Formats: sequence, structure tokens, C-alpha cells
Amino acid sequence: MSTAGLDEFLQARPRLFRIARRIVGNPHEAEELVQDVWVRWQRTDRSGVADPQAFLATTVSRLAINLVQSARRRHETTVGPWLPDERVATGPDPQAHAEDQEAFAVAVQLLKDRLSPAERATYVLREGFGYPYRDIAETLRIGTPNARQLVKRARDRLAQEAV
Repeated sequence: MSTAGLDEFLQARPRLFRIARRIVGNPHEAEELVQDVWVRWQRTDRSGVADPQAFLATTVSRLAINLVQSARRRHETTVGPWLPDERVATGPDPQAHAEDQEAFAVAVQLLKDRLSPAERATYVLREGFGYPYRDIAETLRIGTPNARQLVKRARDRLAQEAV
């Protein structure tokens, strides 16, 4: 097995997992997506890749969106409530940690239930990772105005739910 490109992939791996988990909402599926990205990265002619980190983020984003959209088309539902991977309390106040954990679970569920896959992807890339709209547009193969509009719609939907 070739180890070419391993350093770039290992550097990007935690970020790829976070992107995938936020889009698909499931840590197990996110891990499978990251493994798929590794396989694709091994098959890619990297001589034409200008920015390996951007290439890998784009690949995992697209795979995650495809997975979410295909599940929606098949009308699959989860068999129980999805809970994010367990967070470990690191601060001195366990009550504050429990409240943060509950708020995180509610936020993830709200994103998953209220936003379309495209809205979720653009919102996570913009709000969670601070991507510029131009990069979001390139990643998702949409126009920059469309990326702005999807983020705006996601914000509006989430704001309506907060009221």
C-alpha cells in the first residue's frame, strides 16, 4: 500500500470527520465517509491538486450530501433518537457541562430536522468552519449567490424555530 499523500490526509482527517458528522448527523456514517475519502485520495492523481486540504474537504462534503440525499429519497428514518458522541466534562462545573451537552444535542437535531441537505451543508461550512461564500460555492458546485441564499434560508428557518 502506498503512503503517498498520507501526511496531507492525516492532517485533514479530524476536520473531515467534523464536516461529515455535522452534515450526516451520525458519527458512524461520518467515519465511513472519511474512510471513503481516503480511498478516493489514494486513487487521485495528486499532481493536479493545488490545495489538498480543500480537495479533501470538498470530497467529504459532496459524499456527505449525496448520502443524506439518497437516504431522503429512500425515505429512511433512524430507529431511535440520535445522540451525538459523548462529550467529556473538562471544566469544574458538571451542571454547566450537562446544559452545554443538552444544548448541543438540541442544536444538532434542529439542524437535521429543519434544514435541507444543501442548507445544512452551506450553514455548517459557513457558521461552523467560517468558509467564505466563494469557497462554499466551489465546494458544492453552486454559484456564490446561491451559497449566500442557502445560508440565509438556513438562518431564517433556524430563527423561526427559536421564536
